[in-house]
Amino acid sequence: MKTLQDAYQDFNLEQLIATQLQGTAQALNAYTECCGRYSGQQHTALIWEGKQGESARWSFDQLAEASGKLANYFQAKGLRAGDCIAGLLPRTPELLITVLATWRMGAVYQPLFTAFESKAIEHRLETANTRFIVTHTEQRAKLSSLQQIGILTVGAEAAGTSDADFWQQLNQYSASFEPVLRSFDDDFLMMFTSGTTGLAKSVPVPLKALLAFKGYMQHAVDLRAEDSFWNLADPGWAYGLYYGITGPLSLGHSIIMDERPFSVDHALEVIQKYQVSNLAGSPTAFRMFFGFKEKFAGVPKTLRVVSSAGEPLTPEVIHWFKQDLEVNVYDQYGQTELGMVIANHHALEHHKKVGSAGYAIPGHRFAVLNAQHQEVAAGEIGTLALDESQSPLMWFKGYAGHNRKSFVGQYYLTGDTVRLNELGGIDFIGRADDVITTSGYRVGPFDVESTLLECEEVLESAVIGKPDPERTEIVKAFVVLKAQFAASPALEQKLQHYVRSRLSKHAYPKEIEFVEALPKTSSGKIQRNILKQQEIDKQILLEKVS
Repeated sequence: MKTLQDAYQDFNLEQLIATQLQGTAQALNAYTECCGRYSGQQHTALIWEGKQGESARWSFDQLAEASGKLANYFQAKGLRAGDCIAGLLPRTPELLITVLATWRMGAVYQPLFTAFESKAIEHRLETANTRFIVTHTEQRAKLSSLQQIGILTVGAEAAGTSDADFWQQLNQYSASFEPVLRSFDDDFLMMFTSGTTGLAKSVPVPLKALLAFKGYMQHAVDLRAEDSFWNLADPGWAYGLYYGITGPLSLGHSIIMDERPFSVDHALEVIQKYQVSNLAGSPTAFRMFFGFKEKFAGVPKTLRVVSSAGEPLTPEVIHWFKQDLEVNVYDQYGQTELGMVIANHHALEHHKKVGSAGYAIPGHRFAVLNAQHQEVAAGEIGTLALDESQSPLMWFKGYAGHNRKSFVGQYYLTGDTVRLNELGGIDFIGRADDVITTSGYRVGPFDVESTLLECEEVLESAVIGKPDPERTEIVKAFVVLKAQFAASPALEQKLQHYVRSRLSKHAYPKEIEFVEALPKTSSGKIQRNILKQQEIDKQILLEKVS
């Protein structure tokens, strides 16, 4: 196995462009890179599981034909290269056809997560100046107030609506459509930050990102030709679109789409049915696996590697994957603005530290900065940053392509607080505004959450700093219990004692509140800011009453 240091030394951007792209930095097309170059070989591109129990396989040839027809339809509607076309679609073949057709004509694809309601959708469409939407009858009502924007609807004919029907329209057009060539700096995706604090900001993604996506799939995920690969993430979000569609297809590899909502039973069914060997997803999903680990007893072990991105995994979950499923699950780090840039690499040899996000993916360099924006020494805590001057694969240009308030000099500031560990890797502490200051100590919520999750009663946990006049803040935990356990003062004391004995005397939760569920973003990340604001509001109310 190649070492990480060798991969750093061997990195050469010009060589990557010459060997990994069919096009060049001045003339390429995302459709060609992710589909067209692989047509004529009858290879499977998409394996689809429908929500009614149906399933289908689509070859690159079939996707080439359908996307050519849709591209001609778009062109007939007056759409051109550079225009933004949105998809508000479930995980179906029509979603992938829409993505590829948009790219084929040199346009920009904008994902709209199907759990969004009209306000979130309208904000994104207005901000991106979106010209056209492809949707499904089950989502169509969310677009009823839109004016001056074209809509194509899957299932419109069967539903008896007046909308143009997706397949009826496609069948009227030729499959021949010459891909429109663009440059590295031209956008092909229009993403948005999750908007947990304030309105979501637009993140245009240029074609240069194709190389970075490939690098993550090759080095961190270790995607091999013989793998059965599945990314659990929804393509309405960055990880699912970057690395569930774009990355694997750019390597000529098939992808799996399951239209059904996530459940451990559904996931286990797909893993067994398709003998999945390479699995990627969010910590939320893998924590659910662990929470229902009894379902995996006696199941044939097909997994070779597992990759986790979003928030750090707990040591207990990592240990269970290794001991019971006989597979390494590695933490990896990224953002919508960056893609995946730090990882424990499955394909590269380096020290793997449990609880660490790992090391920079070749083509990137990170730094940890103090309050004065100076790089810190090993062992110190600071803000994680990407060094743009030494990251040839970094593609983020700023929000809306020009807002660079998150940049300081050569550094992009991620807003995440981390520790530069003794090995030169990154230990995740939390979002800058999530770190708790209690009696002069700084406590990372993840440390407390992961310790709580070691307890057999706990399914999920979220930890915040609750304002306190004497200590600045106290550590408060919100805990979701597994179904077979009931909340009680005795259980609260047991959990407190466990964290105190396992972690530290200053970091254990002085308060524990048992809840039915935790607030999360649509992509599954815990919204600690909502929990903290609830505590602030309670205190304000108490002060008014007293």
